[in-house]
Amino acid sequence: MNRRGFLAGVALATVGAGRFQAQDTTQTKGAADPLMDPTSVGQLRAVATPLDNAEAIKAIERRLKCTCGCNLDIFTCRTTDFTCTYSPALHQEVLTAYTGGQTADQIVAAFVAKYGESILLAPPAEGFNLLGYLAPGVLVLLAGSALGFVLLRRHRQRLLAQPATTVSLGAPAPEQGLSTEQRERLERALSEIET
Repeated sequence: MNRRGFLAGVALATVGAGRFQAQDTTQTKGAADPLMDPTSVGQLRAVATPLDNAEAIKAIERRLKCTCGCNLDIFTCRTTDFTCTYSPALHQEVLTAYTGGQTADQIVAAFVAKYGESILLAPPAEGFNLLGYLAPGVLVLLAGSALGFVLLRRHRQRLLAQPATTVSLGAPAPEQGLSTEQRERLERALSEIET
């Protein structure tokens, strides 16, 4: 039996067994179909106001991290990740505090009091946090110094291991170990090169 015959037999067996069923076209499109319902995809967003994009609000939200786990600031998360449910709520908290008359530093301090210091994108440069700011630079300097020391030491060892006599162009050849015949040939060759 060849491949074509085998496939024809399989097709007849499946049609005969009733495995192929006609597609159900009685289902109506619209509310029952989740792909046709725009409210089921993502979340509904409130209408944007001029205060939502005010520079003062953006500056505050760029100092605070979204709590959804994305490690983005609140402004970036709410304007790029439309599936996040945390950043719109945090944005509303910022708006409420800002319209209540609080300053940017007071709003940030309130968020730190509520969520902890982990809400800050950049921790304050004080106390133990200074170690996080200074340690990388100190480690890079130490590693660079150690690497420079090792390379300089190796270079010096190579210079000491090389033979002390090196011939450069235009310098007279060392006369040690040359017979008079070799010296005469060398002088003839050098005089031919010069002319």
